Formats: sequence, C-alpha cells, structure tokens
Amino acid sequence: MVIRTQYLERLRPFYDSELVKVITGIRRCGKSTILRQVIAEIKENGIEDSHIIYINFEDYKYHKLTDADAFYEYVEQKIVDEGKYYLFFDEIQNVNNFELVVNSFRATHNVSIFIPGSNSKLLSGELATHLSGRTVSLRVLPFNFMEFCQYKDISAPDYETLLAEYMTYGGLPLVCGAANKETKEVILNNIYDAVVLKDIVMRNKIN
Repeated sequence: MVIRTQYLERLRPFYDSELVKVITGIRRCGKSTILRQVIAEIKENGIEDSHIIYINFEDYKYHKLTDADAFYEYVEQKIVDEGKYYLFFDEIQNVNNFELVVNSFRATHNVSIFIPGSNSKLLSGELATHLSGRTVSLRVLPFNFMEFCQYKDISAPDYETLLAEYMTYGGLPLVCGAANKETKEVILNNIYDAVVLKDIVMRNKIN
C-alpha cells in the first residue's frame, strides 16, 4: 500500500479538531484508502476501537442508514461516554440530509468527523454552507508519478517506460494495478461513465 504522505500531513493537525474534515476527489482516486490510513495512525496514537466509528455507505449492511433518522440513532447508540470519538463516514452523500446529522454530532458530542466522498454534493463551498463553515476541505488527486512508481514496486525501474504508462493511463490506483492495456481502458471508461452519469447528469438533473 502506498502511504499518501502529503495528504496525511495536511490532515494530522486536524485529527482532534471539531472541524469536519471533508475529503473530496474524483471516484477511485484513493479517498477510502486515506481514511483507512488515518484510522491506522490514530490507533497507533492509542485510540481504542470502541471510540472509532466507521460506516461505509456503499456497504449494503448499512443500507437502512441512508435515512437520516436511522443514521442518527445508530451513531448515537455507539457514543456512550464523554471521551472523544472519531467518526468516519465514507460516501455519506448517499444519506438524505446527512449534513444536518453531521452538524448535530459536531455540536453535541466530543467528536472528530471525517467525511470523504466523490459526489459533487461534497464540494467544499456547498457543504460549508450546510455546516455553518465548520469544515476543512482536502482535495485528493490520483497518484502522482512518485506514488505511481512506489505502487509499481519495481526493484530496478525503467522510468521512461513507467512515465509513458503514467502519461497514457494516469494515476488512478485501480487502473495502475490492472494487468494489461485492455483492462486499463475498460476501468477508465467505467469510471468516466460513472462520473458523467452520477456526478454530472444525475446530480444536476440534466436531460
């Protein structure tokens, strides 16, 4: 796994902050991986599992929590003391009126909240309006070339060949791990279609 050092360094000063950490970026650029790396770091700092609440709203077992009231009740039941809780809500844009629930947690509990997502609803300006400016935004990009080379993990890398591949297919982690040209192109086309359909057409109600 490539440690996304540049993003972790920008997030660390806010690990214990009441500001809601909003992590945005194109689909499949590695936001969820950064979230897991943050969780690993706070565990290394002594935070117990009982004070870490992680929900991935793309996981079907949480599908009932896409209702705001159900989401609120689920998390409320897990906050049982006055200690600081670390809340990680992946793809939270799937929850109706999620910003109201998140703001309630921020205002009424000792929590640090992280919400990554790819949907345009998580653009920092719009979300900051809903959360009264109580956010700090981090824009995540796919692998840069150095990270791309680390991901390839080649003992004697041919940098010209790697650069040509990187310039052709980019740094999306899922694409970087694909075995051949055909697979890379299929993955890129699928991501492109998802971005256009879900983040542009459906979001903006374009016919």
